[in-house]
Amino acid sequence: MQILVADDERSLRLILSKALRKWGYDTVEAENGEEAFSILNLENPPMIVILDWMMPRMDGIEVLRKIRAEDREIPFYIIMLTSKNEKADIIEGLNEGADDYLAKPFDLGELRARINSGKRIVELHKELVDSKKKLEYQLEHDVLTGLYSRRFIMEKLNREIARSQRTGSSFAVAICDIDHFKKINDSYGHQAGDIVLREFGKILEGNIREYDSVGRIGGEEFLMITPLKNEEDEISLFERVRSKVENGRIAVESGEISMTVSIGVTFYETGKNSDKIIFEADKALYIAKNSGRNRVVFSKNQEENS
Repeated sequence: MQILVADDERSLRLILSKALRKWGYDTVEAENGEEAFSILNLENPPMIVILDWMMPRMDGIEVLRKIRAEDREIPFYIIMLTSKNEKADIIEGLNEGADDYLAKPFDLGELRARINSGKRIVELHKELVDSKKKLEYQLEHDVLTGLYSRRFIMEKLNREIARSQRTGSSFAVAICDIDHFKKINDSYGHQAGDIVLREFGKILEGNIREYDSVGRIGGEEFLMITPLKNEEDEISLFERVRSKVENGRIAVESGEISMTVSIGVTFYETGKNSDKIIFEADKALYIAKNSGRNRVVFSKNQEENS
């Protein structure tokens, strides 16, 4: 772990840096407040700061105020180091955001103990942030395929509806259903079925554009949301997915599996809510299934395609 030593006394910086390196820490030095603040705004700054109160160009209190005004995922652990030792000074430093306070002259053993305490707190903050990110990922993504979960893809659909209402744009929604998936499970086993679902998810993810979204909404059904840039491109996107699935082979323990997919597509129009959109896409999917499977059916052309 790296520690910033910010003090205008060069001799003190040298003493501190030497001790910190002996204790297993990396150090970076600053001789004034502006330099310290600049270092703390680097991409990967030191997370523990030994900050002198009285420094030129920006004192320690001003550095504290600026740092604490920023919204940081993991806060710095800041130890104020100063010759000021009146109770009012200590209170001021702590109120401005210092985590700890050490008066000069100080004992190196005491400093080491306080730094070790700060290290534990920084590491705990990092663990909490990592756990939060992991939980958020699990809530947003399907465990098996890594695509968006049903809950999150439906949230994306509602956000896309709101965006279209603001901008007047449109988008397509498709429900993709693997044909005869039960037969795959019955013939090859559920483990093979899981492999098929993961590989199908990869095909979907590999064929969408950066502004498209795809998620698993249950079983062998997947939802695609594609903002309309060029309608012909959107039509070819779904056909490309269908063709990729039909022409692919998936290796499982007992051999290779071929499969097909049926896709029902609808288009957003002003006034439609998510329930109406899903209903129309599901109806188009029903037509695709009942007219031979392995095809794309568009809800606005249902009569033509049925």
